[in-house]
Amino acid sequence: MTHGITNIWVYLEASPLLGLVVTLCAYVAASALYQRTRGFPLFQPVLVSVVAIAVLLEVGHIPYERYFEGAQFIQFLLGPATVALAVPLFANIERIRRAAPAIAVAIVCGSATATVSAVVIGRALGATDVVLRSLAPKSVTAPVAMGISEKIGGLPSLTAALVIMTGITGAMLFPSLYAATGIRDWRARGLGVGTASHGIGTARALMLDLTAGAFSSLAMGLNAIATAVLVPPLVFMLLGR
Repeated sequence: MTHGITNIWVYLEASPLLGLVVTLCAYVAASALYQRTRGFPLFQPVLVSVVAIAVLLEVGHIPYERYFEGAQFIQFLLGPATVALAVPLFANIERIRRAAPAIAVAIVCGSATATVSAVVIGRALGATDVVLRSLAPKSVTAPVAMGISEKIGGLPSLTAALVIMTGITGAMLFPSLYAATGIRDWRARGLGVGTASHGIGTARALMLDLTAGAFSSLAMGLNAIATAVLVPPLVFMLLGR
């Protein structure tokens, strides 16, 4: 085991870790700024980090491929982080079981609403057919959304960008939105943000309340399934083949 750990360390030490250092520093700085501004929505850490890194790569003429050589280690941690979402789910299993019928209805309605509203609003604003198809699965996690987009005639790369924008927007706005609408139940808050804003929204929900994080985690997973089932027929009804 010691030999294996030594090999891993030698590999990491020899790798270009520029992307890893830049990503961690950007997020730490963005989080400090967010705390200092008392949670001002426009300073949401993921949004600030993305902008800061993009500016640095552009100004420094650093190819994305070189950046990703180090940043890929953070991407690797997405797997364990996703599995770790089972912890708050297990802690709230009884509450989830009791609310199962309401959760099922909410997920189906939320998935359908996210798809239909995106397509209808996009068409009203003059978006092209391929953009509308890329927009339809925006509220699920990127790998699932990209797969759905490809199947229904969208552009997976555009869908990935729209998914990130949706997650950041949801994480920025949902605390203020729920406060303004008087929705105080953390279960409902978590279910809503998980359905609409997938992983980025779920991360924000976990920072605010463990119950919200548990229900958001559940909604994120169930919505991926619901969207995969509902989006193709809904897009066919709205846009044709």
